[in-house]
Amino acid sequence: MQEQRESGLYDVDVAVIGSGPGGYEAALRAARSGMKVVLVEKAAPGGVCVNWGCIPTKALLRSADLFDELPKAGVYGVHVEHASFDLAQAVKRSRNVVLKLSKGIEFMLRKAGVEYRQGEARLSGEHGISVNRQHASASAFSARHIIIATGGRSRELPGLMPDGRRIITSREALALKEAPRSMLVLGGGAIGVEMAWFYAKAGTKVTIVEMMPRILPLEETEISEALSRSFEKAGIEILTGARLQEVVCGDEGVQGVITREGEEPRPVKADCLLVAVGVAGNAEGLGLEEAGVEISGGFILTDAQCRTRVPHIYAIGDVRGGMLLAHKASAEAAIAVASIAGKPLPGLDETKIPRCVYAEPAVASVGLTEAQAAAAGYRVITGRSMFAASGKANAYGHLEGLVKLVFDAGNHRLLGAHILGHGAVELVGEIALARHLEATAEDMAYAVHAHPTLSETIREAAEHALGQ
Repeated sequence: MQEQRESGLYDVDVAVIGSGPGGYEAALRAARSGMKVVLVEKAAPGGVCVNWGCIPTKALLRSADLFDELPKAGVYGVHVEHASFDLAQAVKRSRNVVLKLSKGIEFMLRKAGVEYRQGEARLSGEHGISVNRQHASASAFSARHIIIATGGRSRELPGLMPDGRRIITSREALALKEAPRSMLVLGGGAIGVEMAWFYAKAGTKVTIVEMMPRILPLEETEISEALSRSFEKAGIEILTGARLQEVVCGDEGVQGVITREGEEPRPVKADCLLVAVGVAGNAEGLGLEEAGVEISGGFILTDAQCRTRVPHIYAIGDVRGGMLLAHKASAEAAIAVASIAGKPLPGLDETKIPRCVYAEPAVASVGLTEAQAAAAGYRVITGRSMFAASGKANAYGHLEGLVKLVFDAGNHRLLGAHILGHGAVELVGEIALARHLEATAEDMAYAVHAHPTLSETIREAAEHALGQ
């Protein structure tokens, strides 16, 4: 590779388009492997995840979490009077967190020797890339290998085009200066659930409209149903098996009609409508079709090594499709760079990738649900443990939720694990490792867990599966 570059065939070894968790990880890994790397990004370093996704969302949710604790503080001997929620300050803090991390990524890239180019990239020819920047002349270079890591964006629905005021996406929801009095959330997936919980805690009357029979429809049924009950107790209205139709925007807000099978149409109105119905890949405008890269359903098609049908072009992260998660993008970055270096890694097994929803109570899971395991032909045993029985949960005052483990009845290997409760997203590391190592119920039951900790609940669920 080095000899070919020095002979003048290509300007760089690897060009990475996009600087999100997949893109910057790929650039760093390639540079640390001795490759000459250029990273092209049209916006701020860190991509959507750092700037308008994972990080600002979690910063805002932390503000809501603190505010949610205050009414209960007296029970703990802590007295707080006249508490209020300042959305503008919460947003300001989240943007400061974003800025710090974005600058940190820029520093890491520079330190690793990655050349960072601002602008919009487009493939030209087999190995060429042009970079266009507003109010600046275009530049061009060639790369032996190209990694597309352009991420995704909120999926749009006909007739519900965001206007930034009455109809918004999660991006606008992360930067509102005032909490609306009421909000319709269209979509009960992870983004819709997190935003619904945040704005409910900020004082907004929230209604979730989900066309599937339950919110978080891909998660374990017990988990999503328990979360629904918790949300309803918190004043969040949940309408499942529902469609939002006849939407009209005006000075007074958004109006529409909810239709559900077997029920009369119901008029609804709110100050704004948050559309959270999934993610589309950012595959347009890159010249991919001209380069011979295949796209299906808005996502780039690749093999297990993240290689497109053009051997020197790779795709990772949301633009590749599959599970749309930042940590999956980072894992795919490692796979793509290893393939380029001639040291291929195994492809990803999505049943070993953790999923998290950062509401309160939180949801974390890995692998198959009980229904999915049965549909796949497994004979299963399950184990459950309730946080209400945990000493640590009682000490902390967070009793909602449970751990459910799904095992193969034949060899007791873990097939799936599902957690609902305070701190669930920090417990997911243990079950992700157990799934990765194909641990058995005995492994999880007999591993010594510290006491008192929430992680004991995982051990107790494994013991329950074994009939102990």
